[in-house]
Amino acid sequence: MEIRAQHGVKKVLLKLENSIQNGNYYEAHQMYKTIYFRYLGQKRYIDLIHLLYNGSLLLLQHEQYTSGADLGILLIDVLKKSQQKPSEDFFEKLMNLFFLMNPLSPEREIFVQNAVKWSACSSSFKTGHPDLHRKLAHIYWKEKNYNSAKSHFLYSNDSNGCASMLIELHKKFGYSNEVELFITQIILQLLCLQNKTTASEIYKIYVSQHPNITKPPYIHPLLNFLFCLLDVIESRKHTLFTVLYEQYFTCLTRDPCNLQYLDRIGQIFFKIQPSQNCNEGLLNTFLNSFFDGLDNDDATNASTINLIPQTSPELD
Repeated sequence: MEIRAQHGVKKVLLKLENSIQNGNYYEAHQMYKTIYFRYLGQKRYIDLIHLLYNGSLLLLQHEQYTSGADLGILLIDVLKKSQQKPSEDFFEKLMNLFFLMNPLSPEREIFVQNAVKWSACSSSFKTGHPDLHRKLAHIYWKEKNYNSAKSHFLYSNDSNGCASMLIELHKKFGYSNEVELFITQIILQLLCLQNKTTASEIYKIYVSQHPNITKPPYIHPLLNFLFCLLDVIESRKHTLFTVLYEQYFTCLTRDPCNLQYLDRIGQIFFKIQPSQNCNEGLLNTFLNSFFDGLDNDDATNASTINLIPQTSPELD
């Protein structure tokens, strides 16, 4: 029985090769799926991974975007079913396919979502493996899809890449007086994700490499605010955070989202009760359930805070 099954697969593979050579891609796609179900039933996961990757690659190279993406989605499903752990080799394979997919096709976004979910299920990273996010961010950046690139940079720990992309984004699309806006939102989002280290690194690179930013104290108030915020979070001083918030409140209202992010930051790092007037709809969709309480802050004298940085930032 097994020998007969193997012989049947070989016949399908031979027919598959002829279909591709003759340009009959629809038929080829259907035969790939036929072999997929046979291999899956036999739990021949390694053979199936090779088959689906090569088939998806071939179809995408021939601009069969829907069929190629379909095999790519099946490939991720096999990685999950076979409990394959995230690795550089698999990331490279997935990104080779992703790069060839039509950026406007809905199947491409399904492919991305499934790939990130697989990397999260097979690792300790709840939001997806940082290396996979980094590769996705750079491809989106290359395609000038800045919104998607930014979304993946948030989870990538790639401080240099993220800061460089933000600088490029502001130089291309921003006004001179918006230089602070392009960095503020992502710093606040990273703090909401409790990733202070990456937030500090991105801030330091952005202000040191952006050609329109001079040495501190900055003429852009939100850059001064971010510098002080990162320093205050390090100290976990509740009173200092409150004073800083009040001092820069008018500047922060340039983007209403800033107040929502700061409300959450206050909860995370300073045990401040959430504002009754704060609409958390945006935060619930962006941050989901990644907010755990941290240690209580110590009371301190508010007069000790310096609200404007006087030297170049040397953040931890």
